[in-house]
Amino acid sequence: MAPLAAQCAWGLLLTFAFYMGSSCTDSASALPHHNYCIIGAGPSGLQMAYFLQRAGRDYVVFERSHAPGSFFALYPRHRKLISINKRHTGKSNSEFNLRHDWNSLLSHDSRLLFRHYSHDFFPEADTMVRYLEDFASMLELRVQYNTAIIHVRLERDSQAWNGHYFILTDHNSQSYRCSLLLVATGTWVPNVVNFPGSEYVEGYESVSINPEDFAAQTVLILGRGNSAFETAENILGVTNFIHMVSRSRVRLSWATHYVGDLRAINNGLLDTYQLKSLDGLLEGDLEDLAIVKDKKGKLHITLKFYLENSNSSAGAESITLPQDELDNFATRAPYDRVIRCLGWKFDFSIYNRSLRLMPGKGNKKKYPLIKPSYESRGTRGLFVLGTASHSIDFRKSAGGFIHGFRYTTRAVHHLLEHRHHGVPWPASIYPITQLTNSIIKRVNEASGLYQMFSVLGDIILLRENATVFEYLEEYPVGILAELELHTGRKAHNGLFVVIMEYGKNFSGADKDVFYYNRAVGEAQHAWQSNFLHPLIYYYKRLPTEREMRLRPPDWPLPRPDAVHHIVEDFLTDWTAPNAHILPLRRFLENCLDTDLRSFFAESCFLFALTRQKLPPFCQQGYLRMQGLVGNERLRHYAVEAGLLEDHTVMHSTDELLGGQGGSHDQLLKDHVIPGSPLHHLVNTKDEL
Repeated sequence: MAPLAAQCAWGLLLTFAFYMGSSCTDSASALPHHNYCIIGAGPSGLQMAYFLQRAGRDYVVFERSHAPGSFFALYPRHRKLISINKRHTGKSNSEFNLRHDWNSLLSHDSRLLFRHYSHDFFPEADTMVRYLEDFASMLELRVQYNTAIIHVRLERDSQAWNGHYFILTDHNSQSYRCSLLLVATGTWVPNVVNFPGSEYVEGYESVSINPEDFAAQTVLILGRGNSAFETAENILGVTNFIHMVSRSRVRLSWATHYVGDLRAINNGLLDTYQLKSLDGLLEGDLEDLAIVKDKKGKLHITLKFYLENSNSSAGAESITLPQDELDNFATRAPYDRVIRCLGWKFDFSIYNRSLRLMPGKGNKKKYPLIKPSYESRGTRGLFVLGTASHSIDFRKSAGGFIHGFRYTTRAVHHLLEHRHHGVPWPASIYPITQLTNSIIKRVNEASGLYQMFSVLGDIILLRENATVFEYLEEYPVGILAELELHTGRKAHNGLFVVIMEYGKNFSGADKDVFYYNRAVGEAQHAWQSNFLHPLIYYYKRLPTEREMRLRPPDWPLPRPDAVHHIVEDFLTDWTAPNAHILPLRRFLENCLDTDLRSFFAESCFLFALTRQKLPPFCQQGYLRMQGLVGNERLRHYAVEAGLLEDHTVMHSTDELLGGQGGSHDQLLKDHVIPGSPLHHLVNTKDEL
């Protein structure tokens, strides 16, 4: 900021007192200004840029590299992604297919689907780099490359959107002023644990990826995530043996149902460990370790307190090792190499204290602390996107990965559109008779609900005495209490929330997810479903912020007035008439105290004569002459199905009166309509 201060001082020397103080303000206002500034042109930065461009907003993306996706140009080191690219699903529905496409970003251009870039189920990282380059160029996104933002601070201004501007400074000392800041830098700073001898440790980010460099060597790997197992998989066939040590036990993704845990593609070391083929896994706190190097260059593992009790100037041979006291100490064999594979963390260094961007707590300390709306808890107008926003659903859902944060990024865009441009959250309005169909359609197709389970939910707002409803898609349920504030929609008549969840006690590192009878098939036991399945929460009123804070542990929402589980399905196809649709419709009818079935015109006519309150279908269709027009084919089908009585219509007044003449009034008087308006429903199939 030295040039700016000098300019202000020079202005004071050259102008009268009438202009004193104004020169600094003029200089600040002369900075290049954008309403939206995005730091980082990775997947989440490009995804937000796409939404802003489609909305016609003023934005810019700052990228330190010469091309987008610079993280993928380096990582994973062994170039194989663990995000699946399922090109064929047997269905043509594009939304459904995104459930199994974990690499594509959202756009209107079908050419920008990842299946057009790779045929591999686990694609190469270089393909992702090429895909992101095409995404940015084909959509003409406004990315400013070779611009590394090295400092961010606040500038107070009552005229700004949020009461302040964000001042960004790049590596060339050029500053920019932004009304709103979107951080999409991901987590790229390597996690490092310092202990005596850590200078002998090689980092995942720089270690050789040529297996021949490890031939006939003994290797210790620090860490137990996918990067650690990826490294082990690469050298498994050439080493003497590999040991792996970490504080926590192995977390298998198929047990935790969290895609960031160990994936099957990398777990060859588990085989060789459990089948006793020399390789092994150990648990221990890395901060308690120490490494001692002997004269031959071999690395010995010891404990820190042994060094504290030894002469620091003594040679390695004179330092007490654990095996000197315990001759079967697990890591008594020396190692040729030690490799650190501990993942990454967010770079907090460029943010001035005025932004109050703080790290989370516990195992979330590698991420910035943000609200469920993805806005910083310390500064209004600062939003965190992509992998760096994973503190919201860490080890729960997919918010740290492309197939998850492409939807949370869209949700943030909707929030911003309403806050700063008065655009309500997109919603569709339907008659209440379409409620069951709308839910069934979404749970069978929607990718956002499916991937961001327990985080994003569809909101159904009841209107006009529950005769119509508004359908809002993929709203962050963590801010449900603030729905009216963030969406511009009112929830005066109650609401339903549609989300996806796994069973409460099914997921976990210590769970056996392959036990016999692990799945539920009967609708009456749907609440015991273990695998991912839809849930519908019903609230007579919008939950309060206090109720959200006091909700039960591991519940995404507070206790509802009613809740319905749609029973899990082996094919994830929730369209079975008896098992899925009928129980859902009955639940909705009980909540609304109405009948959501569809009826033939004859039935509506009979209801009009015999009931005080008609079903909504008859009110909205038959009485307004908008229902399905009947014909002999439909009538015959209804009679055969037992849905209508077979009332034979006489062709003349004389036939009805037994051949005797009579007036029209006599006809109505003598012809009695049978008392039962509808055939008795003998089973659930008849009710469908």
